[in-house]
Amino acid sequence: MSIRKSNFSALLITANGLDKRGFYQWAFYPGMLFQSEAKWWGDWGIRKKPHEGLDICLYQGTDGIVRSLDPTVNIPVLYDGTVVRLIDDYLGKTVFVLHDMYDTNKNQLCSIYGHTDPRNTVETATPVGEGEIIATICDGSARGAQMSSHLHLSIAWVPQSYDCQQLNWETLHRSEVMLTNPLDFLESNYTILPNR
Repeated sequence: MSIRKSNFSALLITANGLDKRGFYQWAFYPGMLFQSEAKWWGDWGIRKKPHEGLDICLYQGTDGIVRSLDPTVNIPVLYDGTVVRLIDDYLGKTVFVLHDMYDTNKNQLCSIYGHTDPRNTVETATPVGEGEIIATICDGSARGAQMSSHLHLSIAWVPQSYDCQQLNWETLHRSEVMLTNPLDFLESNYTILPNR
């Protein structure tokens, strides 16, 4: 089954005026990519588990300079959906949104936004529209993080019988919840940077 690619990237760029700052493409270190076993912060060593998603925090301008997103960046939703869970993570909060989209096995699409400061209006059972701003990126430096502020974006297929109140960072590694590469759902250009 083919799912329409999200306008998330364009919505994120426009909602934050990055188009007026000469945005050209997203930039990722290898450790920011889905299933990477490498870190992109601290000692640049090995992660405890393969990366569950995509870390979005860098972009390259039309001048070739790579810039960081700041903690005030607004985060839009990929598709229409419903907030099914909000949990604390080590930098902020994670928002889980279920979408009325299914794979051939009738698993439901879930987008996951980690390391955020959700808007006050975002609660469990809140319906959200595609492109609606649900949060800002959490200021990791204010919490003593060794990494730049960033949005962690994960995409998962969740069985319809699954209790969404069980969703958290540990259950995302279980076989009944199937993580998938967020880049497969985004209309966007990007570059892979060499490790430092």
